[in-house]
Amino acid sequence: MQILLPPSETKREGGFGSLDDSLLFAQGELEAARATVRAALEELCAPNADEDAAVKSLKLGVKNRGELLRNRDLGESGVMAALDRYTGVLYDALDSSTLGLDGRVWAGSHVQIQSALFGRVRALDPIPAYRLSASSKLPALGAPLKRVWGAAHAVLPPCGTFTLDLRSKDYAALAPLRDGEGYALHVAQRGADGETRALNHFNKAAKGDLVRRLALRGREIFSVDDLISWARSEGLELEFQGGTLTLVTEIGASARV
Repeated sequence: MQILLPPSETKREGGFGSLDDSLLFAQGELEAARATVRAALEELCAPNADEDAAVKSLKLGVKNRGELLRNRDLGESGVMAALDRYTGVLYDALDSSTLGLDGRVWAGSHVQIQSALFGRVRALDPIPAYRLSASSKLPALGAPLKRVWGAAHAVLPPCGTFTLDLRSKDYAALAPLRDGEGYALHVAQRGADGETRALNHFNKAAKGDLVRRLALRGREIFSVDDLISWARSEGLELEFQGGTLTLVTEIGASARV
């Protein structure tokens, strides 16, 4: 099983060591794209560059304007596992710091994160703090990020196993799965009237909780039927209709295990 996660705009500071070539698929097209995107980002954020233009390209506001400084020190600012680097609703629900050794090992083998700067990385791949989102524009690239990353990921081998895609639309567009390669997961909430409605922001907590449960149980999932059966054993409602997987949550349900 492979689970694809989106990154988060917010990131934990700190780390040790420096960025090296130990990321997933460190050779070939993906590594070349990483170098190209990184160079374009560093050029945009260089000390002698137009800071206002960089802030606009990275879609920063007044409160987080200083985050562009992260991009000037990517190689020396310290690294930590991607699963620990990202924060926010999904990653708070996943709570990597309390997974334990077995849970972290499971995540390292089964979870990949779709970074706008590094492409797909494994959960335990060491990365620095940075600021770049899927919708950011890097003038030096001369093309949208999704074109650069789409071409680089297109030549990668298929995951070769059951793949659950939890990425948001913007990040899924950076590296679309091939037909039949995986299943996107949608999250809905059942109201007091019994009707289900799509969740927006709060779907992230449900996704983080799902990954946490899988990691803590150390489960191997091989098919949709297998996933649905496991979800039922966890007290989760998972539906599969018309080729779409939907996780249904209840109002007031706890997203913590």
